[in-house]
Amino acid sequence: MQQRSPLSSDGRPTGHFRNTAYMINKSRPYFDAAHTAGLMAVQGRSTIGRAFVLGADPLDSRPEIIDFVRCSYLGLDNHPVIVAGAIDAIEAHRSLHWSCARTRLNFDVLAELEATLSEMFCARVLAFSTVMLANLGAMPLLASGQLTGGRKPVVVFDRLAHISLAYHKPVVADETRVQTIAHNDIDALERLCREHAVVAYVCDGVYSMGGNAPVKELRQLQERYGLFLYIDDAHGISLFGRQGEGFARSQFPQVLGDRTIIVASLAKGFGASGGMVMLGTADHEALFRRYSIPYAFSVAPNLAAVGAALGSCKIHRSAELGERQRRLAQRIKVFDCRVATAEQGNLFPIRMIAIGSEAKAIAIARELLDAGFYTSVTFFPTVAQGRAGIRVCITADHEVHDIERLCDCILEQVPDTAAKPSIASALP
Repeated sequence: MQQRSPLSSDGRPTGHFRNTAYMINKSRPYFDAAHTAGLMAVQGRSTIGRAFVLGADPLDSRPEIIDFVRCSYLGLDNHPVIVAGAIDAIEAHRSLHWSCARTRLNFDVLAELEATLSEMFCARVLAFSTVMLANLGAMPLLASGQLTGGRKPVVVFDRLAHISLAYHKPVVADETRVQTIAHNDIDALERLCREHAVVAYVCDGVYSMGGNAPVKELRQLQERYGLFLYIDDAHGISLFGRQGEGFARSQFPQVLGDRTIIVASLAKGFGASGGMVMLGTADHEALFRRYSIPYAFSVAPNLAAVGAALGSCKIHRSAELGERQRRLAQRIKVFDCRVATAEQGNLFPIRMIAIGSEAKAIAIARELLDAGFYTSVTFFPTVAQGRAGIRVCITADHEVHDIERLCDCILEQVPDTAAKPSIASALP
């Protein structure tokens, strides 16, 4: 997807990190086919748990679908405490949002949310309307060297870093050198650390298409070379830790320090809406509050999002969080005992059914939908061409019998994914 172009007048490559026309031309047939099959832009109304009703017919005639698409891994997105928090915040202020930059005026409950999150996660937390905006605000600051003692780092992206990270490569490249390395290639990253005085590594904590960053090894490079780590843990937050600090944050010491930023979602496992940035120092916090573009020039998360997040904080600080984490782990095991994937046996709730052919993946996803299960068909540019598949998001709210029925349907369509009994019995 990246293509070298001629040099600009000052000798720098142009168009090196974006090739939008190529991406659209290559992916359009897959999108067209998925839309025609009724697998994208689906509309429905939630009922209870992971079910929703599909289509535009009267409610009593709509088929009920079990959803394996949403990333509410702990099943919190329709939790009554979170819904009530959103309503209460709007009613208390008689407003949805104040249309002004956060450098001027903020709701008091937003300050309460950031203080609560900061205490929960032992960091200086700033809330944003989305994770994408959080990354947009952070990337120019990282590239400028203001987060690394005034020295511009070589910014190294993992090749599979989410598009909400990779999208900002051209902006970063306008300030400093950008390098992309193979997925989880610790050796290549260490070579760059040896060659350059300041290196920053940008990656996901838990990857949206399965797998995770080797945080232990990354921390070793940080200790050895001073590597700056920028980890987007949108899919890992809430799933691990006593207060849901997430996959990445739970592997760092109590003080985050000045060489790590963790970005995470207030949706997904957290069950509310928005994004957040975890910072380790007062200086970094001041920089973000003054110079992060969406912080300084856009509105804050709206009151419904803030109230919902405060409701989720209550759940995160109660025994219910651990109960939901354990229930999720048990349901992941149910799936793994039936269907073999590359992710089999790991602790994360994302499973990828590898298909290969885009047309075949779309057809299988349609068969699953006809059987009552909505899954995500994935193809280029989300994954490489010819590597299409079906993503299954498992949640704590899924009924065991629904997971088992989905597995039966998958095995009917892709029989060679059956889990071997010896492997299934060895799963934790």
